[in-house]
Amino acid sequence: MGRLIVNQEKIKNVEEAIKLCPFNAIESINGKVEINGACKMCKICVKKGYDGAFVFVEDDMPKVDKDLWKGIAVYVEHTEGVIHPVTIELIGKAKELAGKLNYPVYAVFIGADIRDKAEELLHYGVDEVFTYDHKALKHFRIEPYTAAFEDFVNKVSPSTVLVGATTVGRSLAPRVAARFKTGLTADCTVLDVKENSDLVQIRPAFGGNIMAQIITPNHRPQFATVRYKVMSMAERVRQASGKVTLCKIDEEKLVSGITVLGVEKKEAETSISDAEVIVVAGRGIKAQKDLQMIYDLADALGGQVAVTRPLIEAGWGDPRRQIGLSGRTVRPKLIITCGVSGAVQFTAGMNNSECIMAINEDENASICKIAHYSIVGDIYDIIPKLMDKLKNSTQEGLGVLIQDIKAV
Repeated sequence: MGRLIVNQEKIKNVEEAIKLCPFNAIESINGKVEINGACKMCKICVKKGYDGAFVFVEDDMPKVDKDLWKGIAVYVEHTEGVIHPVTIELIGKAKELAGKLNYPVYAVFIGADIRDKAEELLHYGVDEVFTYDHKALKHFRIEPYTAAFEDFVNKVSPSTVLVGATTVGRSLAPRVAARFKTGLTADCTVLDVKENSDLVQIRPAFGGNIMAQIITPNHRPQFATVRYKVMSMAERVRQASGKVTLCKIDEEKLVSGITVLGVEKKEAETSISDAEVIVVAGRGIKAQKDLQMIYDLADALGGQVAVTRPLIEAGWGDPRRQIGLSGRTVRPKLIITCGVSGAVQFTAGMNNSECIMAINEDENASICKIAHYSIVGDIYDIIPKLMDKLKNSTQEGLGVLIQDIKAV
């Protein structure tokens, strides 16, 4: 960070100095030019103002000994010991990052009666699973879980910590990061690491209009959350390696102001995040009744229907079926977009799909640039032809279906 210093004696004309800032951050108070809270640190005043009138001064940043922080850690997301798939995805990414630095991969598992479940993680290449198994940790309560997580970081000093961007992860990760006065990047879509162990965190910003690259060069550990279905899963091997370490923590730290009176399991629902085939309805759908052809196509393929944000805002779709930054992230074997333009907000939620097919009238649409196959034409003409082709198909597996689609 830094700050702007105003050298009053070098300002020749106050009115001209005030006009320099497009954000109205320069003002005159009692005849002196000052910078107010509207300053964006764009440094236009430094570049275009009177020579030496505005000076940007870098603040002294604290230095961290990065050699004291080693290892890539993954928080184990689970429900009553049943491990969430996002954890396995993060382990896969952790192994990739750790391999570049010759670091170990750690997992921190917090809960009750989870000792046996921790052994399962060793089949995915985790070097050590730090397990906090205590009756006070049976249900997720933010204070004791934060205390256990903080205890793990203090004991192990991992360079990087990866957390799933779930309801629990989004609550827990920022609280732990705040304990160490370090940075946290949420909803990362790409992760990489530099030779000096700085984590390169890439995520959509400004409503998805740009992809921001974020690093935390002066603090450790580095925290990042990642959505489900963004990363590839680690492969399970038959032979377990590594070890499980049971950790103890002062019971005083597990005291919570929250009392869990009971837990009601919500009904299981079919999520588009787990679908192998998805058909997406976009702005090209002219009327709500026309969604039926999208459902018919999805049924013919044995898949599910998803929608883009404009259809949610129009009240034509279930928000749980929205794909994108403000919806779900998906990674199906086949995704067919129907009348979808392909804005960054949408593509960030589906661009890792195995096979992307786009149906769009505009061959220059953004979605066509990331699609593996594009059909240029009106969805109202293409989808009926596609349905006829599928009806005549043997439909022997997804591979045959894709070949039929390509032949349309």
